[in-house]
Amino acid sequence: MEHIVAETSSDFAQAVLAGLGQPRKTIPARFFYDEAGSALFEDITRLPEYYPTRIETELLRRHGMEIADLVGRGRPLIEFGSGSSAKTPLMLEALETPVYVPIDISGDFLAASAAALAQAHRQVRVHPIAGDFTGPLRLPVLARPLVGFFPGSTLGNFPHAAAVDLLRSFRGTLGARAWLIIGIDTRKEAAILEAAYDDASGVTAAFNLNLLHRVNRELGGTIDVDSFAHRALWNDAVGRVEMHLVATRPMRFRAAGSVFEMAEGESIHTENSYKYTAEETRLLARTAGWQPVKSWFDADQQFGLHLWSAPETILEP
Repeated sequence: MEHIVAETSSDFAQAVLAGLGQPRKTIPARFFYDEAGSALFEDITRLPEYYPTRIETELLRRHGMEIADLVGRGRPLIEFGSGSSAKTPLMLEALETPVYVPIDISGDFLAASAAALAQAHRQVRVHPIAGDFTGPLRLPVLARPLVGFFPGSTLGNFPHAAAVDLLRSFRGTLGARAWLIIGIDTRKEAAILEAAYDDASGVTAAFNLNLLHRVNRELGGTIDVDSFAHRALWNDAVGRVEMHLVATRPMRFRAAGSVFEMAEGESIHTENSYKYTAEETRLLARTAGWQPVKSWFDADQQFGLHLWSAPETILEP
């Protein structure tokens, strides 16, 4: 059998070493999205239990022209965490966008989705950027003002302070007089939330467990993935859904050149998804330096689509 040498200098390796070395083990959610994980997430968005994609798509379809009336047509569109860009055509068409810049951490998945979108929308110049949108980004030279697009309730993956920092970073990247179109999930019954993150067909479980497969593939891991179980739960005290990988037996394994042990019932915390009331959403926007302009919700108030504007002058923090 060929020996696999772990690449311990990568961001992934460093995060795994740091996260598994803690008393309460964790691996950051941003590492879900290798090529396999990105494909699994696209499967999740089509599940009957996973309401955010379905509702947000309908809101974009219903209110896209109104958004275009407010922000103006012919603006470049910058999408943070673009994934498959499945919702993007709705905004490209409504905004009559000349230039689209999708940003995603999964380079191979980004290249494929950007190429498909460029083929389908030949009037749009597509400039994909493979990178982590949570850090500083250098955009191509574009006519201002810009329109940012952050759908899918991805903001919920960040704790409140980090969410504010991220939104401030978007404001700095997009510049003065920019607009941000953002989807944010709402607080609701625990049963609805938990089903959305633990579907009956097991796709979300496979998505979560793929993180361990990725450790084995890329970091020389020896994790017995079959000895972990997916768990999703609503934590009402902090307003978030949590995803965990729970050890079903005591185990010892290697990852990124180090040895780790886990007891039966111990978990690796892999994701948080914070949910917001309408008032919490407005407060979040203003704290990050954005001005709420308008919001749209479905009839059951399960998901919100929001339009925010940036000030005329952006000051460095």
